[in-house]
Amino acid sequence: MKSFYRNRQSVRALHFAACCLCFFTILKNENAAAQEVSLDPVTVTSSIIEKRASETGRNMAVIKGEYFKNLPIHSLDEMLRYIPGVEVQARGPQGSQSDIVLRGGTFQQVLVILDGMRLNDPNTGHFNSYIPIAPSEIERIEVLKGASSAIYGSDAVGGVIHVISKTFAAKLTGEDAPASLNTQAQAGAGAYGLWNAQAGVFYKQNKLAASAGLLTNNADGVQQRGTSGFFHNHTASASIRYALSPAWQIAARSSYDHRDFAAQNFYTVLKSDTASEKVKTSWNQLEIAYGQNRTTLRLDAGYKFVRDQYLFNPHAIANNSKSQLWQGLLTWQQELGKGTALSTGINFQNRSISSNDRGNHSLSQLAPFVSLSQKVGKFVTFSPSLRIDWRENIGTEAVPQLNFSFRKNSWQLRASAGKTIRDADFTERFNNYNKALVTGGNVGNPGLKAERSFSYEAGADWFLNRSNAYQLKISGTFFQRRQDNIIDYVSTPYAAMPRKENLSPSGTFGLARNIADVNTTGFEVDLQTISRIADRQTLVLNAGLTWLDSRSSEQVLSFYISSHAKVLTNFSAIYSAGNFTFSINGLYKQRAARGVSAIEAVISKSYFVLNARAAYGFLQKRMSVFVQADNALDKKYSDLLGSPMPGRWISGGLAFTWARP
Repeated sequence: MKSFYRNRQSVRALHFAACCLCFFTILKNENAAAQEVSLDPVTVTSSIIEKRASETGRNMAVIKGEYFKNLPIHSLDEMLRYIPGVEVQARGPQGSQSDIVLRGGTFQQVLVILDGMRLNDPNTGHFNSYIPIAPSEIERIEVLKGASSAIYGSDAVGGVIHVISKTFAAKLTGEDAPASLNTQAQAGAGAYGLWNAQAGVFYKQNKLAASAGLLTNNADGVQQRGTSGFFHNHTASASIRYALSPAWQIAARSSYDHRDFAAQNFYTVLKSDTASEKVKTSWNQLEIAYGQNRTTLRLDAGYKFVRDQYLFNPHAIANNSKSQLWQGLLTWQQELGKGTALSTGINFQNRSISSNDRGNHSLSQLAPFVSLSQKVGKFVTFSPSLRIDWRENIGTEAVPQLNFSFRKNSWQLRASAGKTIRDADFTERFNNYNKALVTGGNVGNPGLKAERSFSYEAGADWFLNRSNAYQLKISGTFFQRRQDNIIDYVSTPYAAMPRKENLSPSGTFGLARNIADVNTTGFEVDLQTISRIADRQTLVLNAGLTWLDSRSSEQVLSFYISSHAKVLTNFSAIYSAGNFTFSINGLYKQRAARGVSAIEAVISKSYFVLNARAAYGFLQKRMSVFVQADNALDKKYSDLLGSPMPGRWISGGLAFTWARP
């Protein structure tokens, strides 16, 4: 009987989530909301060529950066957590560490991009959620679901998270125009010694656009087994764009990201693990762009430096690693005629690491690519793409893709098929190789082969637009991914380890290895609606429900392949009535249950988390006071064995916004 009631509660939670599912938004005033949010926005992520989302042949979500400050969230990874179809496996709160998963891939199979430049770390995919930009600088985030290696190369298996900043997206004409200035600031405090703040400014006039921002989250944290779940996470960024002439523009960005947090059982399930970690990232980017008539030429260069210090416990020797990513991207876009556009380019990358744990290694990569966007008649668009990827010590590989879209009236039909690839990172290849003695934990494997997969999908979108009063978009997508040589860690006894030089004979290890075949099948439904309920009342909702099934040809228990949710519902909503704003977001997740008795850790079969925020504005809504409840229902849950997330966490504060047209 108890089991019956538990199942009924799970079903009710799923039904509640599916009905309430929502997106994101910030509503400066209730009359403008429907105009500020487009259900068919212009995007660049699918093929680098600007086009309407309905012409890409892909399922995409586009999030306006301005929505960040009115949601019950504290960091960018928390923002991603409530986008339909995006699973964020949180290892710690408020930006400490999260793994991003799309369509049931592993966390290494999602590519994160900032203004066209790759951010995925050469050391480990666990750092991919450390996006070095303050929220105030973000123009929008484009989430492209599914295969994207033909344009972006390695890692774009489950999809792409593309962050586009206000400065790099600014349209500068060089003509005389009034200056615009937008400023915002917010400060809050709460339980467990929490204090946080964010601030930002964006300026634009004539030939110049510039922005800067800051985000900081700090807390003593909740008590854990051997430590407290403290965190001190900071991001600061600045960027500038200048029009040298009507045709030539230059843009630059520099940012710094520092995370200092408790990392107990983030990487092991050992009772002696009371780890802490510090990750410092610096990011610099330069863009030179030419655009005239039907031609656009752009040269982007980026440099990322990461210093990681991981301390297993106070008696251990810290792992110290430094990783670097140098990259260049040259792209040329040409409108060849009415309805025909060509985009081609070449990408260079050099990745390196220097580590007392993993050793010193370097890898270079060079890849030309081409993508065509062709309209056929009024309703059909198709986009073939091809990338030739050369990787040092691995070889050359062709990566094709084809997207198709049919849009007529309120209906869109779309389909896509493509090949994807992913190389092992330095942790998967060399983890624990430089230590004198390894008694347990994950061990790298230099002999790993690159992952290869073929993905295809088909879907439909239905649009309803009743002027500014009501907008609705419903999307459904079926997809499959057939994967070879997927990389994951498999529990392996000492006798079966391929290399034993520094391993303890009594230890059991997680060996990185290629798993023969993994096939993933899924179906996702997204819903987005913008409603003006009555005068001075507006509601913005967005919903997502994803079902997934992954099967391996080898009956081995691996660490990450089977960790994704089988059923995922994530949502958020904002209701605005005059000076009052109320927002919620949350998620419901079903996955495989697991447990480790040594640390009394359990991964439950399902959980439901809800967050809420209420704000009241005054002084013409330039000032507002807010109160927020994270995990408002006080649920016990965890995405990772041994790393429980906090229960109910109450905070509040003040926010300020000022704009000059």
